Amino acid sequence: MGKKFSYIYEGRPKTNSGLFMQSLFLHCIGYLTSQSSLHQRLAGLYCLYCLYECQPYKPQFKIYLSLEECRQLKDIVVMAKQNGLQLVPALVKRMLDKDMFLFGYMNLIDDNGDKQVEELTALQNKRVKFACDKLFANTQAERYLHMDLGAEFELDSIKKLSKEYAEAKELALAEASQTVEVDDAKHLLQSERLLGDKIDEVVKEWDVQKEGFYERTGLSSSPGDQLMAIDNDESGAQCHEDGSRGDQLMAVDNDESGVQDHEDLDDDDGFAELELLLE
Repeated sequence: MGKKFSYIYEGRPKTNSGLFMQSLFLHCIGYLTSQSSLHQRLAGLYCLYCLYECQPYKPQFKIYLSLEECRQLKDIVVMAKQNGLQLVPALVKRMLDKDMFLFGYMNLIDDNGDKQVEELTALQNKRVKFACDKLFANTQAERYLHMDLGAEFELDSIKKLSKEYAEAKELALAEASQTVEVDDAKHLLQSERLLGDKIDEVVKEWDVQKEGFYERTGLSSSPGDQLMAIDNDESGAQCHEDGSRGDQLMAVDNDESGVQDHEDLDDDDGFAELELLLE
């Protein structure tokens, strides 16, 4: 079953993987929260579980669930228990235990689609940026990322020495030519470029490649600005301050669960009740 279900990912895009996964999840959530029969809603739940388990991404993308959708999930568990479907509470409990969900305030199904896409993409990009910063911080790789190759080579000193060497070589041959034949040694003065100039080109090429790397990865070119400003150092996402609905996404803990602390939710938000139902 899992192998067959994974075929849906064969045509997945190479970019915007987070958007792709949330779109698949959202399609299943639409069935899960619809006014259809219980069996159709449960089909959406099972598809949601299979999509998460079969996804090819590591780490796995979590399922974004609004608080309203969480309440509806609780209602499904209640209905399933009333109908003697004990597999449903067990499945939901397994999904919670494996931290498959990412909870927030924004309802993706009812809100403006384009705005949601932008906000989810920005959120995912921030999490990737945060992960890159943590990965490269205080490592040998970080030293090379910000290394000044010209300073490492002492380029100014090399250019000065190579110029002085060329002048000394020319002067020595000029003085020697007054007493001996130096035709066989004149090729020594015909060097194409000075050593300092060659190293200077290498340094410039290094700087170009380094800037290109910064642009592709989004990493800062300044070590002091390497870590982005994040309200919670253990959070993979930052709450916006402009007051829009999308900016009401709750700060998500980055303690390997990606799920916010249950205490941050109101007592009547449905999440606590859902856990009690599954105990």
